[in-house]
Amino acid sequence: MTDGSEKYWYNLKTGEVEKGFESPAPDRAGPFDTPEEAAKAPEVIRGRSKAWADEEAREDSWGTGSVSDDPGADQ
Repeated sequence: MTDGSEKYWYNLKTGEVEKGFESPAPDRAGPFDTPEEAAKAPEVIRGRSKAWADEEAREDSWGTGSVSDDPGADQ
């Protein structure tokens, strides 16, 4: 296993892809195996954030019947 120094990272401040530990950890997203994957980090982050928000909304509304993503919920 590598320590990440040979991986690619997305710099959250500059929007650039970096190889290895060029920037401070709070400014990096990753690691990614390729520069192309690292360049898609904002899309990945948005997708995961939406999934987490949707999951929290389902959990918060559990038992209220206000959110129905489950096709069997009306049975």
